[in-house]
Amino acid sequence: MRLDIAPILAALGRHRITATLLVLQIGLTCAIVCNALFLVNDRLRWIDTPSGVEEDRLANIDLSSPGKNVDIHARTEADLAILRAVPGVEGAEAVNSVPFGSRSWSTNVRLSSDEKQPRASVAEYYGKGVGELFGAKLLEGRWLRPDEYQWVDDVVAKKAEAAHVIVVTAAVARRLFPGKDAWGQVHYMHGADYRIVGVVAQLARASGMRDNVDEVILTPWRMLPTYGAGYVIRTAPGKAGEVLEAAAAALKKQDPRRVILEKVTFREIRERFFASDRSLMAMLIGACVVLLAVTALGIVGLASFWVAQRRRQIGVRRALGATRGDVLRYFQTENFLLASMGIGLGMVLAYGMNLVLMLHYEIPRLPLAYLPAGALTLWLLGQAAVLAPALRAAAVSPVEATRG
Repeated sequence: MRLDIAPILAALGRHRITATLLVLQIGLTCAIVCNALFLVNDRLRWIDTPSGVEEDRLANIDLSSPGKNVDIHARTEADLAILRAVPGVEGAEAVNSVPFGSRSWSTNVRLSSDEKQPRASVAEYYGKGVGELFGAKLLEGRWLRPDEYQWVDDVVAKKAEAAHVIVVTAAVARRLFPGKDAWGQVHYMHGADYRIVGVVAQLARASGMRDNVDEVILTPWRMLPTYGAGYVIRTAPGKAGEVLEAAAAALKKQDPRRVILEKVTFREIRERFFASDRSLMAMLIGACVVLLAVTALGIVGLASFWVAQRRRQIGVRRALGATRGDVLRYFQTENFLLASMGIGLGMVLAYGMNLVLMLHYEIPRLPLAYLPAGALTLWLLGQAAVLAPALRAAAVSPVEATRG
């Protein structure tokens, strides 16, 4: 028996309210699922942001202040000597911040002292040899030399002047000198001109927006714990956690009165930084699962109700020659039409929802590829949900036509 769409639409017209409610439910689910899947994928990309450092080799130790009347330069050198003597430590330095860490230092840079020049906010890393310590990849030029560094407190107090040279990430180079080679170029910051002597491939900042997460410069200032620095140690691959405990114990032994505020591997720093993003992903995935389950139950319930109502009608069709396959296709087509109406509405709602999110929460624009993906999900869900009621309908025998 040839399947005709007109009788299906006519039957739906006699159940306008229930059909409309199901269409609205499917449309709302489609809109939410499309945006939720996009946000989940967007967060996954953000969580996978490269740090530019050798993550399995780094750890950080924060100590309390050494107290008054202490030569902070000598104490810092003594602490570093202790750390470097710990078995398994390949390098150690006082660093102001680490990628994805809790401390962030930034400054504005521009091409010259002209106040009309556009500014760019970049993160700064201070610490002797911090680029090499992190394991960042140098693309061109050189690292900062040891003789170019000065203690940060001496620079601030104008007792000493660090060399006016810096190393920048490729992102900063593109921002300041688009289409040009940044190596050897000069830009203005901290009230003076600084020459770029090296460019690294990538280095993430401690905090910032996603669009400037890798805009970082390395400045030749040596840091001190009293100025907010932590001790970063570098170990053999995969040994950071093991060596961290020994390093913290060595510092504690040197001065039992000092308090270790925090000891953490870089892996843990990264996990903590992206913890809220993972929680958001779990919440969105959970919401999608619940919505899809509720929608599927709605389809099953409505289809089962209609099957129960139409048993005699189905029996008549079977008596007139309709096969079980014809009955099965009837209910699957009916559900497909309802799902298509809901999906059409859902695509419009999904786009509108994304515009609202973009306006209020700085969410990126929803790629159009997510709309057919959401549509396919709802179509498959609808066909799977209606299958059991449709099979029950197909099992109705022609004798039902004589009952009632």
